[in-house]
Amino acid sequence: MKHHNFLLFVSAILFGCTADTGDRYNVDIRWTSYGIPHVKADDWGSLGYGFAYATVNDGICVFARELARANGTLTADFGESDDNLASDTFHRAMITSDKVQKNAAAMSENMRKYSTGFVAGYNRFFEDHRENLPADCAGEKWVRPINELELGRMFIAFGIRYGTGLFTAGIAAAAPPGEPVAAVQIDYDATPGFGSNAIALGSDLTRSGRGILFGNPHYPWHGPARFHMIHTTIPGEVDTMGASLLTGNIIVIGFNKDVAWTHTVSTAIRRTLFELELNPENPMQYRHGGEFRDIELIEVSVPLADGESSQRIYMTQHGPILVSNELPWTRTRAYAVRDAILGNDAVFATYEALQTAASIADVEAAISKQGVYFVNTIAADRHGKAFYADISSTPHLDMEILENCRREVAGLPPRFVILDGSSPECDWRVDPQSTVPGNLPADDMPRATSTRYFTNSNDSYWLSNPDEPLEGYLPTIGPERTARTLRTRAGLVFLNEYLQQDNKLEASDIQTLLFSHRHFGAELLLDDVLEICENDDAVALSCDVLRNWDRRANVDSQGMQVWTEFWETARNIDGVYAVPFDEDDPVNTPRGVAIGSQSVRDAVRETLAAAQERLLDAGIGLDQPWGDVQFAERNGSRIPVPGGPGHHGMFSYIRTDFTEGKGYTPIVHGNSYIQVVTWDGDGSPDARAILTYSQSPQADSPQYYDQTELYARGEWLQLPFTEDEILADPNLKTLTLRGE
Repeated sequence: MKHHNFLLFVSAILFGCTADTGDRYNVDIRWTSYGIPHVKADDWGSLGYGFAYATVNDGICVFARELARANGTLTADFGESDDNLASDTFHRAMITSDKVQKNAAAMSENMRKYSTGFVAGYNRFFEDHRENLPADCAGEKWVRPINELELGRMFIAFGIRYGTGLFTAGIAAAAPPGEPVAAVQIDYDATPGFGSNAIALGSDLTRSGRGILFGNPHYPWHGPARFHMIHTTIPGEVDTMGASLLTGNIIVIGFNKDVAWTHTVSTAIRRTLFELELNPENPMQYRHGGEFRDIELIEVSVPLADGESSQRIYMTQHGPILVSNELPWTRTRAYAVRDAILGNDAVFATYEALQTAASIADVEAAISKQGVYFVNTIAADRHGKAFYADISSTPHLDMEILENCRREVAGLPPRFVILDGSSPECDWRVDPQSTVPGNLPADDMPRATSTRYFTNSNDSYWLSNPDEPLEGYLPTIGPERTARTLRTRAGLVFLNEYLQQDNKLEASDIQTLLFSHRHFGAELLLDDVLEICENDDAVALSCDVLRNWDRRANVDSQGMQVWTEFWETARNIDGVYAVPFDEDDPVNTPRGVAIGSQSVRDAVRETLAAAQERLLDAGIGLDQPWGDVQFAERNGSRIPVPGGPGHHGMFSYIRTDFTEGKGYTPIVHGNSYIQVVTWDGDGSPDARAILTYSQSPQADSPQYYDQTELYARGEWLQLPFTEDEILADPNLKTLTLRGE
């Protein structure tokens, strides 16, 4: 058996019987079925040690690659390219040792010990397995021991990836007028490549009277933002299970004996641009109030495969200057970007508190420390309370700023906020009530507690419960009284159908709600499309397939691909809806296809004919089972994947690339770590979950595809949480680690 996991159990023999009690770290890792590690220690340092060891056992190649990105060594490690050099320049200039040390200083003593232990545990794994690493990174120089500074950089880099990080190329390319600047394309409409669904039910709506929490983040199936299931225990102090990021070091979505929580990506903004008025005599100075301030030149050394390269960025009080085709640095104007997450050092305090929260009130207190970066929080507890909040890192821009300080630049989306950087009145507000200077205080952000329900599917806070809308908040957090996405409406409609059938629900009802893979968009619109295409020879094949389709995205559903190709274009037909959005009926509008409009009817026929042609030209049968054309490939085998596009109305969300001759593959993001958590009669956690893409991205791991096969079959894991459940697992494997 030549597999790196084998060494774990050899190590158990070598280290599990050590009698020396003077070791700094002492931890047990128990793996239950499907490779879920349960890390048990008597102190925080040992817990971090075991957490790292268990995590990189499943993903050291991904972790090491992300470390290289965050620490600015991509050029040296992976070769010279414009993208690598820009990334290295950005990360070396923006994530300084001072910022890392500031974050570390904000940690509790427990978290400092935990992080130190994590570094030691990572390095221990590397030393134990350096000669037997996974094939993806075996023998690579970029897999190496790490230190706490490098780890700290990586955590900051993840936070700003979808803020300032979206402008990496523009920041690295910035140069004063007169110096050559390459053309820089920036997608100002870019959003994080993931989302989520969540439902929290309170005691009024559950048969047990306990809370029920459904978490369904739509995170990437590949790369550093993959989830990894794990369980952490310090007896008498912490006992939390759920998922961390594969490149993270703490559980970010999960549960304990009292509460369960999850996150969904929020609509709040994370950064703004500032338009700088430059000194006409000196383009290296900008006006701020009655004075000109110097633009600071920051030089960094980027390591190359042989030697190093001197690079530079330009910094203002607002943040770094960036350039793009729309935002040139001229003799009179330049633009800087400020990130609400870059100065946020509250993340460890927030997530340490979440691990041990005993009630919804504790969850609210934890996230009010303001360490949640870019997500909503939805939670439920065993006492029967449900909770929703968007308390995330958001610039503090009051209505005076939004009304008086906005600037417009052609080519940028209207919701992209550009402020007058010359006026101090346009600076982000600093409120002593905020733990993060310049960020909106937690008390000014939406939240609610109930014994009924809340949901979120990446729309704003407004309709977290349509019966009790949240209103009156700043538009920088999200829009109110605007149309919701089809996925948001799907979740609300499906949930309320269950409540109408039986106003007391169980965890299994929520599982079925997702795994029925119903297509809300088709339920809403397909009948009208069938009426339009009736007796039309040009689209007869597609029309027949759609007529027989079950309007689901199960692996055996036939016709899903036709609707997928059709609606991707048809949703943009001018005037396509028969009933427009009505803010007084937001769950049920817009709806229907405008079959009374000849132009809409013609456009629908043309779009359906084009969809039919695209599929047939790509070698995709119109009535092939969905699982034959949407799948994940694992070691030469195809695993069918249910679900479909969220913006089409799929609550069970899967987004894919399209590959000619194959179909909808590979999977890009969507259903990932899915949990349904409640508590049984005696208050013990009852948790069902599945990690759709399995624990490890490493093709030579037995945990590379095992849960993916379960997901294809619509199965869940009953998570072993108690000691008795862990010890009773038929596939239990144990490793005791001790180390300095």
